[in-house]
Amino acid sequence: MKVLNFGSLNLDYVYRVEHFVQPGETLSAMSQAVNPGGKGLNQSIALAKAGAVVSHAGCLGLGGEALGELLQKSGVDTGFLHFTDSIQGNAVIQVNAEGQNCILLFGGSNHCVTDTQVTETLAHFAEGDYLVLQNEINHLPLIVDEAYRRGMKIVLNPSPYNEKLRAVDFGKLHWLLVNEVEAAQLSGSKEPEAAWRKLHEQYPRLNLLVTLGSEGSVAFTVKGTVRQAAFPVKAVDTTAAGDTFTGYFIAGLMEGRSLQDCMRRASMASAISVTRTGAATSIPEREEVEKALEGRT
Repeated sequence: MKVLNFGSLNLDYVYRVEHFVQPGETLSAMSQAVNPGGKGLNQSIALAKAGAVVSHAGCLGLGGEALGELLQKSGVDTGFLHFTDSIQGNAVIQVNAEGQNCILLFGGSNHCVTDTQVTETLAHFAEGDYLVLQNEINHLPLIVDEAYRRGMKIVLNPSPYNEKLRAVDFGKLHWLLVNEVEAAQLSGSKEPEAAWRKLHEQYPRLNLLVTLGSEGSVAFTVKGTVRQAAFPVKAVDTTAAGDTFTGYFIAGLMEGRSLQDCMRRASMASAISVTRTGAATSIPEREEVEKALEGRT
């Protein structure tokens, strides 16, 4: 069983601020840093650190060479990366005094995926392999259709939520991983249980996992509902918390762990990540997560 992450790679321009900039306001930042990021890159590194053998497909642009090198150093196969002369995708991130963030995203090279790249990449994968996707690259509907035709298990983190998702056939997905806001945007309901009922009615084979911040997470499948409490920590930067959770959760599924155990490990990994600054650089190693879980229920 293999896992392919067909996803984004970004340069994150991170500014620490007392509060998020308001309309018409000019605000001095307390610090600035340029970090590797992108939901795709973050999730691939989380998968690798969680112990999965993962390949990353996507597009590297001008100025993004170090992102490919970081994936390799993190144990991710980069053989499916393509190079483009477009500027590297990037994000401007504000992190406030409470560690919360707001993000302005520019697609750049992440929107340079071609039809040929999709078909040639997925030809190397087969029934039972996992495909991980986010909504930061182009050709998402084509990728889903081609992967479904090959019998792959498709996991979608539909972030950022926008109108492009309407072209994606959610009936072909195996797992949908969302936060509270995205669950409401997709279903029209702020309650996870109501969101599940509506989505399950439309897409009977779909499994849903909703992350709830300090309230933990909840997963819905045809076999029932599983809840996991959050591990309380002092948050410094929440930028890659969801991506860390996603990577560890999928790695657990691939190992055949119980749903509860997958969520527990993902929750601890996510908790550790928010105590550190940066995105990809905040993701913990598997051994650190396992040590932190020792003696905990």
